[in-house]
Amino acid sequence: MNTYSIITIPDPVLKTEAAPVDKVDDKVRAQMDKMLATMYDAKGIGLAANQVGLLNRVLVMDLMGATWQLADADNGVSRISRIEPEYPEEPLNKPIFMANPEIVWRAEQRTIYEEGCLSIPGSWGDVVRPAEVKVKYLDYHGQPQELTAEGLFAHCVQHEIDHLNGVLFIDYLSKLRRDMIIRKMEKAKKSAES
Repeated sequence: MNTYSIITIPDPVLKTEAAPVDKVDDKVRAQMDKMLATMYDAKGIGLAANQVGLLNRVLVMDLMGATWQLADADNGVSRISRIEPEYPEEPLNKPIFMANPEIVWRAEQRTIYEEGCLSIPGSWGDVVRPAEVKVKYLDYHGQPQELTAEGLFAHCVQHEIDHLNGVLFIDYLSKLRRDMIIRKMEKAKKSAES
């Protein structure tokens, strides 16, 4: 299957809020399939429509069997550590397709995880998020679903929903760190164009 091109910062589409889909039809399912192929090709675990230049509220995820554990809390915030490699040789494909995802509940407990992003390649940063969230959405067949996510899964789904709201993980970092990452990306883009 062919894939989309992944948009990188500072493209303004990444800071634009996506619009809800009216229904999950064949066109949206084809988009979901192509987004999933794009995500797998880029060795990611999540991808939102904004990242491929589409402004509808669609995302795909697949943790591919990755497991995680909580380390000791620091100031009441536990750190999530991945146990499995970033992209296993034989991933356990369990894709999740979401249209119009909405977080309807957030835990008070927080966790921290070093997040990265396919739209900001080569950059990572510690992001603190609710340790557990409940999300309602339409699935691949347009059926209403609700799920509770915790740990790495919770960070991933919140990260992707942030994309649909025009928010990037670097928006959670200090201004200095964020500006350094943006300058690095702009410099790399200029080098690639010359």
